[in-house]
Amino acid sequence: MITIQREIFMRTLGELKPILDLHYEELALNKDKVPLDPCYELYDFQESAGKLLFVTVRDDGELVGYFIGFVQPGLHYRTCLTCVMDIFFIKPGARGAGMLGLKLFRAVEVHLKEMGVQRWVMGSKKHRDASALFERIGAEPIETTFSKWIGE
Repeated sequence: MITIQREIFMRTLGELKPILDLHYEELALNKDKVPLDPCYELYDFQESAGKLLFVTVRDDGELVGYFIGFVQPGLHYRTCLTCVMDIFFIKPGARGAGMLGLKLFRAVEVHLKEMGVQRWVMGSKKHRDASALFERIGAEPIETTFSKWIGE
């Protein structure tokens, strides 16, 4: 049975870490230069301040996906409570099973509305484009982001 719910990030960390590793292997850029090393204490701090939304997807209790977003007033538009997506992921074996990505994003939208969020900003890697999912929930493209490695 599939369930989608809001959970406490730090309480789920033990289950989450192996999936973060899968997520990193599939999607991260510059892996030869940048190891996966999340600032868990900052996620905890943001969640304690009411500024983190962590929504999970479980299949018979097993964690198979998640969404993490940061909620705060827009830096340029302080009257507009905004959620900026950090990451989302569905384990490869769970994809295609009942449109979990779409169900996850629809559940996230419900939680964001309950939090009073007015604007939701999301994005995806070009090499694993999720634009079709975003358009399916009514989101519109607004900008393109570029990256350039300038480290040694």
